[in-house]
Amino acid sequence: MLSVEEATRLVAATIRPLPAEYLSLPLALGRVLREPLYADRDFPPFNRVAMDGIALRYAALAEGQTEFLIEHTQFAGQPPRPLQDPNAAVEIMTGASLPEGADTVIRYEDLVIRTDEAGRRLALVQVGAPRAGHNVHAQAADRHHGDLLLPAGTVLGPAELAVGATVGAATVAVTRRPRVAVVSTGDELVPITQQPEPHQIRRSNGLMLQAAAQQAGAETAGFHFNDDPEALRLGLPALLADYDAVLLSGGVSKGKADFLPQTLRELGVEQLFHEVQQRPGKPFWFGKQPGGAVVFALPGNPVSTFVNFYRYARPWLLAVQQPTATATLAAGSPVPAVLAQEVQFKPKLTHFLLVSLEHGPDGRLLAYPERAGGSGDQASLLPSQAFLELPPEQEVFPVGSVLPAWRFR
Repeated sequence: MLSVEEATRLVAATIRPLPAEYLSLPLALGRVLREPLYADRDFPPFNRVAMDGIALRYAALAEGQTEFLIEHTQFAGQPPRPLQDPNAAVEIMTGASLPEGADTVIRYEDLVIRTDEAGRRLALVQVGAPRAGHNVHAQAADRHHGDLLLPAGTVLGPAELAVGATVGAATVAVTRRPRVAVVSTGDELVPITQQPEPHQIRRSNGLMLQAAAQQAGAETAGFHFNDDPEALRLGLPALLADYDAVLLSGGVSKGKADFLPQTLRELGVEQLFHEVQQRPGKPFWFGKQPGGAVVFALPGNPVSTFVNFYRYARPWLLAVQQPTATATLAAGSPVPAVLAQEVQFKPKLTHFLLVSLEHGPDGRLLAYPERAGGSGDQASLLPSQAFLELPPEQEVFPVGSVLPAWRFR
């Protein structure tokens, strides 16, 4: 039986970057950037006024001048008009380009503006500026023309889209979404719209896997097969050919209706492993169709399906969206958490323990084990936020143990 570490290595060995496609920037939310974006000009591109008020020459203030004639008013988006008189000022609005000849802005709150008998507008400075450049966001203060802003591999969120728009990246190269077929199996499963008989249950694993894969950036389609080898032999080949990954739930253990391992091998899928030294999810089957899909055949108990997806399939989905062949399962790596209650687990298996998380007084993440009724206890996922990975060589895990936590919310 394979260790979790060896299973992880074999899954990682199948990672191949998916091809790129070009999308309009507004459609690229959540996608992985394949080509870096650079600043096409300075950030900001001009000396940008940071407050509404007047623009003037700091030297005039330093020499003791307190009242300034307002030559004209300038708004954001208008070409700047230079200051004509070095002892005058320009009334100016936030976002405007600082006029030539001015180097400082005094905000309205520190001014009194009046109109004299001749109709001229004058600004009396009540609170001076501490230095030249006050309330001015200097050109190139943030980034210079040509600076790298977004490296390849960046997931495009709202902030990244804003930066892309700022540099005029109307179209961006992103990784094509992974195409994932989600397959539930079992005679006992009925559609969620159907009232089950006492001996039946609704198809929940398929919906869960589709939702989780979509959160990882995939496009999904759902399918169901009863425990019928012939139906599997007829239905699976198209999925293996048309999708990047096939996620199956159920039918992989040693029962008389668990036909998937044999059927997959008959269809030419290379079995890379079957059964992992772990709980839950020991019967996990993994393989690769030459020239086709990677196959994650997960045990059918809901917690087993859930945990194995987040431990193996989600990191794989994230990794294949990265731009280089050196991408690894680190894209879905765990975070360290401190065990808040002692745990004992005697079987020589890696144990995935459902926990809730909170930050302790020192800022470290504390993990509290949640009560679970076994791998069929779907409701135990509700209060949990992660699962800890407990190594097989240890039976007692005292309070304070630092362990990897795989977060799913």
